[in-house]
Amino acid sequence: MNVENQQELYHLVMNAPVGICVLNAQTLVAEIVNDSFIALAGRSRDVILGNFYWDTFPEVRHSYESAMAEVVASGLPYRADESERRRIKNGREETIYISFVYNPLKDSTGKVQKVAIWVMDTTLQVVQRRKAEENEKFARTVFYNSPVAKLVYTGAKMVLKEANEKMLEIFGRGDSIIGRPIMEAVPELRETYLFQAYSNVLGTGEIHTENAARIMFVKNGSPYYGYYDYTYKPLYDTKGEIYGVICTAIDVTEEVAARSRLQEAEQSMRGAVELAQLGTWSIDAASNGLVYSDRLIEWFGYDPAARDYNEVIPIISEDDRGRVAEAVAWALNPESGGLYDETYTVIHPGTGKKRILHAQGKTVFDPEGRPVRMNGTAQDITIQMELQMELENQLQQRTAEIQAAMEELRAINEELEQTNLQLTHSNKELGQFAYIASHDLQEPLRKISTFMELLQDRIRGNLDEKSQAYIDKITDAAARMSRLIRDLLAYSALPKNGTAFEPVNLEDTAREALEDYDVLIERTGAEVTWKELPVIEGIPLQMSQLFFNLIGNALKFIRPDLQPKIHINCTIASVQEIRSVHLNERLSYYKIQFTDNGIGMKPEDTEKIFNIFQKLHSKSEFAGTGIGLAMCRKIVQNHHGEIDAGQSSENGAVFNVYLPKHN
Repeated sequence: MNVENQQELYHLVMNAPVGICVLNAQTLVAEIVNDSFIALAGRSRDVILGNFYWDTFPEVRHSYESAMAEVVASGLPYRADESERRRIKNGREETIYISFVYNPLKDSTGKVQKVAIWVMDTTLQVVQRRKAEENEKFARTVFYNSPVAKLVYTGAKMVLKEANEKMLEIFGRGDSIIGRPIMEAVPELRETYLFQAYSNVLGTGEIHTENAARIMFVKNGSPYYGYYDYTYKPLYDTKGEIYGVICTAIDVTEEVAARSRLQEAEQSMRGAVELAQLGTWSIDAASNGLVYSDRLIEWFGYDPAARDYNEVIPIISEDDRGRVAEAVAWALNPESGGLYDETYTVIHPGTGKKRILHAQGKTVFDPEGRPVRMNGTAQDITIQMELQMELENQLQQRTAEIQAAMEELRAINEELEQTNLQLTHSNKELGQFAYIASHDLQEPLRKISTFMELLQDRIRGNLDEKSQAYIDKITDAAARMSRLIRDLLAYSALPKNGTAFEPVNLEDTAREALEDYDVLIERTGAEVTWKELPVIEGIPLQMSQLFFNLIGNALKFIRPDLQPKIHINCTIASVQEIRSVHLNERLSYYKIQFTDNGIGMKPEDTEKIFNIFQKLHSKSEFAGTGIGLAMCRKIVQNHHGEIDAGQSSENGAVFNVYLPKHN
């Protein structure tokens, strides 16, 4: 390479919009560093150039020193995307995000002589994306494609023994190819040198390495050409014999240009610019000639063809023209440091379409301080800016909606406070009613019963049959009224959900209920059986009332021509059963079933029997107040369960009690 070409290459590296730093591979001393790298690093050229790299950047040494060493040792590049950094700019610390590549530069023997560090500022893309994710409350899946894919081949037929997900992705196949000869599973590989290289490693034990090998795969029915770095290393069994090969492969299709030697810097830079969807431009300071890349020609709708850059000013929005012209003029002044950074709107002269561009540039000065050329890039940030404006508008709208909702909640809270006051007042009145019911109502009934007994004693034997029947009805009515008041008080006095639960053995509860009914069971000849009943968390007194009422209900409504049979069975409720009574399907419940062979009930009556004071039969047929089953439902619901009688018929009653199963 002649001196003129070297000088041109040097200027190209120094003026590249992508940060470039070249290190000696053995000493890791910086030999070349361009202005873009200095700007991103936040350190001066004197601090970087000629110094040990990790002394200059100690804050990242622990994270990337091993990666740098691996690049030098293996000759394989290392890449990191959107790495977070802090730098000092204009006296202030700021956070930026960069993507960089440690790229080995080798001599003709393949030995790594230099390491080129390529750095691109991706702060704008990262910040805009993260802001969009936070404000829009949606998560975007970020796929990290590891550069390392591995597989194992064995045997003379090159059988694919193992392959990781990245390698299967390279093949464009699923895991069904594992266990098959690779040349059968991926037949397009027969056109490559892979089998010969594999056979050579099996035969000689020598490691085989290829860099940027061009290989074609069939993916989704179409040929796909990619570039891959791969290494074949022999695998030895316990006898020291080679039985296969382990292959490490890296898809370097996008890094082929970046892996080339330093003289390919321009091509690598263009690849990076294309990857970032940037347009490039250059101003000749002597002639004011302007050169655009194809992307900028498309955006501006104008090819300057090296004409005066002032001719492009009318394409820029009128509001931005003066500012842009002044910024360019100032960047060409040595006192400015040569930096240009502006955001402006361009209007396509043909279509009228508007784009918002973010342009950055750097002026190159000659030794006398005269401007030679300004090189720069431009990025279309229209979508990001529009998204930012839309998000700000939505934020304002959501804020207004939240404020309105808060006002509505305040109004609801005020209503709830008023309702609570009313409920407190009602509870006090109910307490007074309970006192009246327990004292004032019971007292007259006791007097009626007492005076009826005295009256009967005095006129006993002097009454005709009809008069005695009237007195008996009065006595029975007073007794029913007394039972009604007692049951009503018992129903209203049932403890609420806040009562502390404790373990309750339902076997003991069932036996205690039978003891209360032993005389009635003996008189009717009833048979009461059950299978094993569980221990639950509950309120013992309420469980006793539940079993007492349900067993008593079955003993009351019997058929005179049949031996009464009552059976209690316990199972774990199915999801369908839980759903049928509208309980929480995520919890487990016991289903405790009480069945009898009594008079039962009609299907249309199975729900209304749980209403308070509801009776299906006249008092002359069966005594009762109509409160017992209502009390049962309230007890079960106090235990966060439910009761139904949906399976009952006129051949017998069936009551299903669902109670939570605590683990």
